[in-house]
Amino acid sequence: MKFLADMGIASKTVSFLKKLGYNTIHLREENLQSISDDKIVEKANKEKRIILTCDLDFGAIMSSSKDTFPSVIIFRLSDFRPENINRHLEKILAESSEIIQKGAILSVSDDTYRIRVLPI
Repeated sequence: MKFLADMGIASKTVSFLKKLGYNTIHLREENLQSISDDKIVEKANKEKRIILTCDLDFGAIMSSSKDTFPSVIIFRLSDFRPENINRHLEKILAESSEIIQKGAILSVSDDTYRIRVLPI
């Protein structure tokens, strides 16, 4: 799996995923911190990357697009420290990798995560 980290995701999470063997880039690495959400979705789709974000707009974009990819993992946590996000990601990847690779929106809260298969 390949990931694209949005601006709200820390570099420590990118490093964490790289250490697990995932091809992961951050928008900052490519000097793309100012591109629009629509362009981020286009980039992720073209490169077959899963978007990691704290921005709810990506769920709305994917819901209205009727596309089946890219998947989006949206973190809606009370604690956005990288260690907490990484803990949630580790669980999600262990339990739901197959669905994520096919296309889904995952909404991650403190206690659980919800999956909506694309298209919605």
